[in-house]
Amino acid sequence: MKFRYQYNPAVAVAHLRAGDAELAGLIERVGPFALEQKTAASLFEAMLRSIVYQQLHGKAAATIHGRVLAELARHGGPTPEAISRTPDAALRGAGLSGNKLLAVRDLALKCREGTVPTLKVAAKLSDDELIARLTEVRGIGPWTVHMLLIFYLGRPDVLPTGDFAIRLAFKKLHGKRKDPTPEALLKATRHWQPYRSVASWYLWRSLDTG
Repeated sequence: MKFRYQYNPAVAVAHLRAGDAELAGLIERVGPFALEQKTAASLFEAMLRSIVYQQLHGKAAATIHGRVLAELARHGGPTPEAISRTPDAALRGAGLSGNKLLAVRDLALKCREGTVPTLKVAAKLSDDELIARLTEVRGIGPWTVHMLLIFYLGRPDVLPTGDFAIRLAFKKLHGKRKDPTPEALLKATRHWQPYRSVASWYLWRSLDTG
């Protein structure tokens, strides 16, 4: 399924423009908001992709991800149960490293136990609750969950303070010499609430457009 924004982009952009002159200038330079929501049938499927893609370039990651999905298709498709039925050798042969194999096994376990919720349950949980639960999975940190919240779940107010590009873009926007700490970044962007996901997209894009 394709997830939908949990906010009105036009309202979000108007709010950011009105509350921050420097960000308004950046928005003008970058142009219309065009964040593309990603597709997945479940959080398991989205997180599996995130694990496979970690520390790999796009083409290599896509190849390995496709091979993993092909192996899972032999056992019913991209589900926790299919992971359980797929031998280690098959997943390693698809290209998973030892650490990633352990991570996807733990992901499947956490899904079956309910730590990783269904999409229906996830919709009722706050961002902080989801971060707390999803980071219990081996190999999943706050940054990965922030990306899931923004690009899959369409949450409106996520600021990935651990993202190097976000810190760099913020520093350039305000003419700072030093990278802001996560705490300083959160404090300095309070007036962007409740649409920091949209502001984050503009910060990322600003590095592409100059």
